[in-house]
Amino acid sequence: MKRAALWATVALAAAVVAGMFSVTAGEAPRGLASPMDLAFSPDGATLAVSDRTAGRLCLIDVAAKKVVREVPLNGQPTGLAWSSDGKRVYVAERNAGTVAEVDAAGGKVARRLGVGLRPMGVALAEKKGLLVACNTATDDVWIVDLASGQQKARVPLLHQPFEVAVTPDESLAVVGNLLPRGSAADPQTAASISLVDLASLKCVGHIKLPGGSTGLREIAISPDGRWAYAVHTVGRTTLPTTQLERGWVNTNAMSVIDLGAKALAATLLLDRLSEGAADPWGVALAKDGRTVWITLSGVHQVARVDLAGLHLLLDGKPLPKDKGGPGGYIPDIWNEIKKDPKRRADLVNDLAALYGAGLMKRTPIQGHGPRGADLSPDGKTLAVAVYFTGDVAFVEPDTGKVVDRVSLGNQAEADQLRLGERHFHDGTKCFQHWLSCATCHPEEARADGLNWDLLNDGLGNPKNARSLVLSDQTPPVMSQAVRPTMEAAVEAGFRHIQFHQPTEDELRAVEAYLRAVEPEPSPHLKPDKGLTEAAERGKKLFEGKAVCAGCHPPPFYTDLKSYNVGTRYDLDRQDTFDTPTLVEVYRTAPYLHSGMAVTLKDVLTTFNKGDQHGHTSGLSEQEIDDLVQFLLSL
Repeated sequence: MKRAALWATVALAAAVVAGMFSVTAGEAPRGLASPMDLAFSPDGATLAVSDRTAGRLCLIDVAAKKVVREVPLNGQPTGLAWSSDGKRVYVAERNAGTVAEVDAAGGKVARRLGVGLRPMGVALAEKKGLLVACNTATDDVWIVDLASGQQKARVPLLHQPFEVAVTPDESLAVVGNLLPRGSAADPQTAASISLVDLASLKCVGHIKLPGGSTGLREIAISPDGRWAYAVHTVGRTTLPTTQLERGWVNTNAMSVIDLGAKALAATLLLDRLSEGAADPWGVALAKDGRTVWITLSGVHQVARVDLAGLHLLLDGKPLPKDKGGPGGYIPDIWNEIKKDPKRRADLVNDLAALYGAGLMKRTPIQGHGPRGADLSPDGKTLAVAVYFTGDVAFVEPDTGKVVDRVSLGNQAEADQLRLGERHFHDGTKCFQHWLSCATCHPEEARADGLNWDLLNDGLGNPKNARSLVLSDQTPPVMSQAVRPTMEAAVEAGFRHIQFHQPTEDELRAVEAYLRAVEPEPSPHLKPDKGLTEAAERGKKLFEGKAVCAGCHPPPFYTDLKSYNVGTRYDLDRQDTFDTPTLVEVYRTAPYLHSGMAVTLKDVLTTFNKGDQHGHTSGLSEQEIDDLVQFLLSL
């Protein structure tokens, strides 16, 4: 089957842990370019760009505005960082388990640093001789000694650490967890910022974002090390999805973190009253800390936010006379904060706070899917990686005008699959642009960790978002099996969630994309992709006395039927629920249709009263752990 072929490919890539090679521009295999992240060299002369789908690092001569060197990489290149001397670029190689250290002048991979299966964001603490890499597969960060190339620590965090930034004094690594960790039935469940002490190499705290926050992408830290700025979405999960106006279902935000107090200072919306800012992604901060630029990936825009003015208002101080909205207008929320600083907590619900006070300007990027962004050292150029267009946009920072573009190569014409991927991530398909399909199904059609009260099975009975991986092969769809096929669910999603009337071409393209999304191998397998001893024991239990395989038979680990397994809770209106696939269950927490089970062990114990969901009450603690290890291997 396709899954086995994919896993064999990943295993081969992971086995390649060193190499030195280089090609000049024009010699690398072409096809589809998808710039993911980028960064200017310390002198501003070179721009490094990671290309996720073409599997390479591109180095752009900033003055000449052309790609001058391409370096083939393993896996899917994602996050990157320059050394302070500008001689080396460190690039995360997702699905290869490594960070490539690239000699920028020679265009060669000097060595590879092992950092776990799926690294995303990377950052350097060079005074301490450390590299920090986020591993979304194992929910931790790997800290590597740059001198020896050896791991110094693995620091467990929360759920899918995605991006990391290091404070100027190198005391802390500030890490954004992409998804919430906890029961989705809790309306306050949310993604968190984790703080890692770079002296003790331990996590020293988590800063939880407002309820419903998920999709936490990039982070930037102020030059004085006091503030961190992180972008994410805020799902309004306590409301049924009956309308989209004024952020009823989803809003898009920037959170301000007080690193001194290790606390959330405020969360501000990047949307406007009748225009969403779907899927904020990249963050670039001015050297003086007075301005931040944010890519709005789902609406193909860049937002410029006046941080100097924002902090004045957060402190209850007035803006300068030449600032503010039309006629010096300031939204009422700021006057309330001046009277009572606790009202800062209400900013997450105020669509006028930023733009009404004249603190935010949004401009189109003239491309599809902007992601990573960086400001040149001289502050005169903002570079933006435009994922689906396959190029880099050079933007005038003050006006937002695109002044130049550099293609990463002759972009192949988008086929149906690529068009489907683009539609899936396009928030402009949605009425008023509040969200895209990828808002609730990030990271190639997985799940956002939240519960949603959709209209397809009545009101008042929210259920956990499900991954769409293998949805074409595991019908019916939705927890209550209300959609007979993936195709029916795609059309209904456009019509009843995004309030968009899709064309036949759009539907066929998104369906093609979802069929092409492959499961990724579990990080809990052995290096040869075999089962560990504990998982082997768990497999025997799964197929034997625990009686799991009857409803969850391979290869998809579902029999495609609905059952009463005793998981109904007080908001449900029926007892039976669809048997979900267990493929990739290692990454789909929280569990059950209610999202109440935080761990797989919870599923087998706390939420399995009367052995209705497998015969587990008679298992020993060791047997439960073994069964969990097998499930994590799928």
